[in-house]
Order: sequence, then structure tokens, then C-alpha cells
Amino acid sequence: MGKALEGIRVIDMTHDQAGPSCTQMLAWLGAEVIKVEMADGKGDRARWLRRVDPDKDSFFFLLLNSNKKSTTLDLRNPKAKELFKTLVKDADILAENRGPGAMDRLGLGYDDLKEINPRLIYASVKGFGSFGPYSDYKCFEQVAQATSGALSVTGWTDRPPSPLGANVGDSGTGMHTVIGILAALVQRGVTGKGQMVEVAMQEAVLNLTRVRFTGTLNDGSAEPRQEFTGSAYTGGLGGLIACAPGGLNDYVYMMIPADNPGMFTAAMRAMGREDLIENPRYASPEERQNNAEELSQIIRDWTGTRDKREVMAAFAGEGVPCGAVFDTSEVLKQPHLIERGMISEVDHPALGKYPVIGCPVRLSDSQVEINRAPMYSEHSDEIFTTLGGLTQAEVDQLRRENVIV
Repeated sequence: MGKALEGIRVIDMTHDQAGPSCTQMLAWLGAEVIKVEMADGKGDRARWLRRVDPDKDSFFFLLLNSNKKSTTLDLRNPKAKELFKTLVKDADILAENRGPGAMDRLGLGYDDLKEINPRLIYASVKGFGSFGPYSDYKCFEQVAQATSGALSVTGWTDRPPSPLGANVGDSGTGMHTVIGILAALVQRGVTGKGQMVEVAMQEAVLNLTRVRFTGTLNDGSAEPRQEFTGSAYTGGLGGLIACAPGGLNDYVYMMIPADNPGMFTAAMRAMGREDLIENPRYASPEERQNNAEELSQIIRDWTGTRDKREVMAAFAGEGVPCGAVFDTSEVLKQPHLIERGMISEVDHPALGKYPVIGCPVRLSDSQVEINRAPMYSEHSDEIFTTLGGLTQAEVDQLRRENVIV
């Protein structure tokens, strides 16, 4: 069975996280993704960000570049630009997340490349987009969270804003870009023409934060951060609840909605406290809300003597929404994710075997395979002798001239 995006070629000019998360998803879905890195001996700065061994790629890079090929070009060199245009000529997609105006200054912007390939879909990830008062400003994860409203609604009211741990600015923007690219591919199937796809990080995070604007639209006031009470889940009972043995992440997040009486019954059944179901103090949603603190204490007393996995299994097994707070080490060992193939192992020439996080999108007729990220310039000979139309001798000469590495 073929891959969903088999036959689609992507020229990947992205670096760090927002762009690579987009092109990795395309690669997972079967596209041929050719990562064009700087011919400076270093390449994508993600290769050395947060690395432990100076001679090996960082896991930051490896987590974002599975299933890709790597080559290099010094795009300040006219020969490299011509080679790059040769690659673009037969490509379906070009993706870039360079600084504002960087591709245009190289003569490789959308207007330049569509003349070479009118079918090209040119995907551009920018912090604040290509126009508007902020368009020349650079943007990173926390800046996108700050300027979209997300940061203002995260944390507690008596403390400063707290950045999200999940990378909604970078990877969230990457996934929005994938959506735009796939839509453009569908439209190209009708019109025969490519187009520009632009996603701004600020706007992608704004989209993910949209529900938190409900109160502002109701009365014009700014949405507050969360307010911690005895029942942190404001729609009923629950929230973060401590479990044994009381470590940093020994919690579950549980929800017993006030508007679903069956959930309260199920939760009491999970705890073996059926006696509380008909107790007059808790018999109605109103009474449960009036006595929320003492009822919450009963729940905390029960969870406080049990491991978070046991608590999750008990509540979730009865149909109560409940999830243990797994730390990153625990997630990589989680049997559920391993059985589903979301956590698997790959073998790397320099690092040996290591766990990878897989593709969350599943297609019944197109199985996703996870391969390791490429070594720096690993596929240069293959790419330039096939797609570039060069002989091996010509490739070797370009390498001596530092046009490629």
C-alpha cells in the first residue's frame, strides 16, 4: 500500500522547530522531504541546541526531523542558487521559516520561484506574518504565547503569567502550516497552479486560544488567569488531586461535571463509597456544590494513599474523566503509547538505539513508518546526481569549492 503523500517532493528550508515540525509531518505521511541546510559545517542550529555530546546531533534535532533527507548549499554562492533552483523546478512544496525578508533578499522568495515552477506551493512560517506593524519583528515560542493572549490566561491570579510547557507556538504553527499546504495541494489538483501559504505564529496560537475569549466577548473585560480554590475544576468537582507518595508529579486531573449526575455516582463507585451517593448532603448538584470542599477532601483522602496510576484506572475505569500526570520520563515508558506505536525505537549511526515520538495521525490505508533523522549532508551525493543532474565528479568539485559540504 502506497503512502498518502507518495510522489510529493518537499524542499525544506526550515530550521529550529516551527518549520521542521511541519515538514516532518509531511515526511511521516509519505512525502520526500529534502532538508537544505547551510554549508557551514553546522547546518540547522537545532543539531547543536541542547546537545550533550559536541560530536553528535541533539535530540532536539532528532525529534523534529524524522524521515527526511539532508543536503547542504551555500546560497550566497551563485552556483548554489542555480542548483537550488534546479531542485525547486520539479518540487511540489517549498517550506521556509527564515527571518523576515531573508528568502527575498536571496532572490528565492515566492515571486522569484513561481516563475520557475508555477505549480509550486510555497509555505512560509513567520512570527507575525509578511505585513502589518509587527511584520519585521522576530518571534519565538513564548513571544507567540505572550502576544496571542495565551500567556495572559495561564497560571494563577496571584502570580505572574506562566508559559505553557507544550509548544503551541512552534509545533502548533507547524501543524497549521500542514493544513494550509494540504489545502493548497487539493486546490492545485483543480487549478493546476500553486500558491503561497503563510502562517504567523501569533495567529496560530490565537486560534488555539480562541475559547478563552468567551468572557471578553460577553462583557469586554479581559479573561482572568485560573483561580485556585478547593475545587480547581470550575465546572464541578475535581481538578488536580494529589496522590501517593506525594512527589512532584504525583497527581491526577479528574473531572466530575456538575451537569452530569451520573459522573458523581461513578466516581463514588470507583472509590467504594456508594454510601455517599444517597447522602442528603451530596444528593443533588446544588448540594454537592454547596459542600464541595468537604466532598473534595473525601476524594483527596482516598487518592492520597494511592498511586496515580491506580487512581486513574479506578476513576477512568468507571467512566470518570481522569488522567495521571505523567512526567516526560514516564511518558516514554508508557505501555499504552508503546503498544500503539507512538513511542518506538530507531537506530542511529552515531547514537545507537533511542526512543522516538511518532506520528499522531493514523490513516487506515497508509501506514506511517518512523525512520531516523538524517546525518548532516547525508544525502548530498544522491540528491545532486539524481535530481540535480550532476555527475559524481561535478559534485566532488562543488564540495571542494565549498558550495556544498
